[in-house]
Amino acid sequence: MFKKILIANRGEIALRIIRTCSEMGIKTVAVYSTADRDSLHVRFADEAVCIGPPVSRQSYLNIPSIISAAEITNADAIHPGYGFLSENAEFSQICADYGIKFIGATAEQINGMGDKATAKATMRAAGVPVIPGSDGLLESVEQGKTLAAEMGYPVIVKATAGGGGRGMRIIKAESDFEKAWNDARTEAGAAFGNDGLYLEKFVEEPRHIEIQIVGDQFGRVCHLSERDCSIQRRHQKLVEETPSPIVSAELREEMGAAAIKGAQAIGYEGAGTVEFLVDKHGKFYFMEMNTRIQVEHPITEEVTDYDLIKEQIKVAAGVPISGRNYTPKLYAMECRINAEDPANGFRPSPGKITNLHLPGGHGVRIDSHVYAGYTIPPNYDSMIAKLIVSGQSREEVITRMKRALKEFVIEGIKTTIPFHIKLMDDPGFKSGQFTTAFLDTFDFSTL
Repeated sequence: MFKKILIANRGEIALRIIRTCSEMGIKTVAVYSTADRDSLHVRFADEAVCIGPPVSRQSYLNIPSIISAAEITNADAIHPGYGFLSENAEFSQICADYGIKFIGATAEQINGMGDKATAKATMRAAGVPVIPGSDGLLESVEQGKTLAAEMGYPVIVKATAGGGGRGMRIIKAESDFEKAWNDARTEAGAAFGNDGLYLEKFVEEPRHIEIQIVGDQFGRVCHLSERDCSIQRRHQKLVEETPSPIVSAELREEMGAAAIKGAQAIGYEGAGTVEFLVDKHGKFYFMEMNTRIQVEHPITEEVTDYDLIKEQIKVAAGVPISGRNYTPKLYAMECRINAEDPANGFRPSPGKITNLHLPGGHGVRIDSHVYAGYTIPPNYDSMIAKLIVSGQSREEVITRMKRALKEFVIEGIKTTIPFHIKLMDDPGFKSGQFTTAFLDTFDFSTL
């Protein structure tokens, strides 16, 4: 087992990893930018190293600085968390070259799944259902128009190196194709340095369902059931739950088997998530694979009693998984608490937290790095806490979540708490019959 792990991340996920390492008897090293010197992950790690100024590319994305921090502290492994360098194949390979274990996927696995066109081809070859679309990247707008006419509109163009909804455009008619193509290429090139696009049939009335998987170094893979991530705004998740209200036992078994098949096709090692779209007819299609821990992993932990961070560390150290597939014993839901103003287009709201009261009680969990007096920097993602609630039924979870949200006091900044409270009362949400477009018609004016 590792003696010391450096956490190449910040905020709540860094603190989350530190907690599990402490329970496992593993020493930890926090890295931080000058903007994060007062963050709790710096305070609770055994050691801390400043790696640069607030700008991410000079700190949390600065590979030489992170490797140097690992070397001077004699860390024998690096946990990347999510975001930043967690799916960076070059970083994974450099760690391997320097004899530092990267607690995550190998460079080859990251490359195979990071490029969406390649990932789709890999999954198709493995027998996993994929959305009809282009065979690789589009070479021209004319090729795209021809394929779209064959598949039938609506279609969607996506950036092959994309994420977070960037480099993505829905096209409902041929007359809109060229403008959407140009806009998506420009956005993808600016965001990812790669303007490659591929084309897919647009799945109407979709649900975003993902399967949590864990694979070990011996070729074994198991799944830990599904998470429903359909409540999202501009392709950014806001609420996640498990089990999904629309997934039957039969569909869960089929999707779980497909996720395992896809992971085994690339010899996947570690915790990962295979994401699917489920259409209104109950058919599912592979969308992408995230080769890292997910923001929403706590809801899976709550319904399976399974520490995913601990499992990541054990797998990286060469410990085999149990090989047993899990099904939820409870229901769980996560609300992302962001420093944003939902009444004003979710405008970021960094600043000092003047007062903080965290909710509690049975079935309530908070993952957060903030405290009263903490100043949220404007340089990073706006998520400042995750409120996770579990219970015996979906109805109980919604009731408990609403109670916990009303207990949650954060003063000095705007947060998404008012939006979440209103969502818990929404008849469409409570019914469980919604799609990824649910928030397109949600009334934010009364927040």
